[in-house]
Amino acid sequence: ADERAKHAMADATRLADELRQEQDHALSVEKVRKSLESQVKELQVRLDESEAAALKGGKKMIQKLESRVRELESELDSEQRRHAETQKSMRKVDRRVKELSFQQDEDRKNHERMQELVDKLQNKIKTYKRQVEEAEEIAAVNLAKFRKVQQELEDAEERADQAESAVQKLRAKNRSSVSAARASPLSLTSSSSSHQVTTMQGRGPGYSATFSRSVHMSNGGEDDHF
Repeated sequence: ADERAKHAMADATRLADELRQEQDHALSVEKVRKSLESQVKELQVRLDESEAAALKGGKKMIQKLESRVRELESELDSEQRRHAETQKSMRKVDRRVKELSFQQDEDRKNHERMQELVDKLQNKIKTYKRQVEEAEEIAAVNLAKFRKVQQELEDAEERADQAESAVQKLRAKNRSSVSAARASPLSLTSSSSSHQVTTMQGRGPGYSATFSRSVHMSNGGEDDHF
């Protein structure tokens, strides 16, 4: 757009120079026309004088002057035609100057619109970048939360596996104890049960409750051993 504006300014300058030259030429033509008109008037006066003199026998001079008048009239007509052409050229130049001025104004408006569009796009890009950064921050926070929950889940699963293994061991031990109790005196059973309760209490309330439920289920719901 700037290049086109420079070309337009150059064309406008050139056309302005041509217009100035045509105006100077028109002024020159006008001077010539006035000079010729003055000469025609002068010759007409001289012709009148010659006609007066012709009355005294100067017909030859009259013919010469008439011929000169015709020549001057022809020159005047030619100059008038050239002047008309000059005026026509001046109008064309003026119209071209207006067209270039209008085109330059349109180019400037287009450049301003393009610059405004570029500014809007740059603002949108900044907004999108900021939104992406915010989304990345949120994603990082969510990923950290997910990894924390995943680790907690893995830890819980590991503890559950350990608890399940302990329960299985206790169930096996309990079944062995029950079998031994049925085959041995009551005092041995009481001693074994007391020892199991003591061991269970030492592991904590949660473990004791789990063990109690496991033993209860393995004994078919009977709690007489505890």
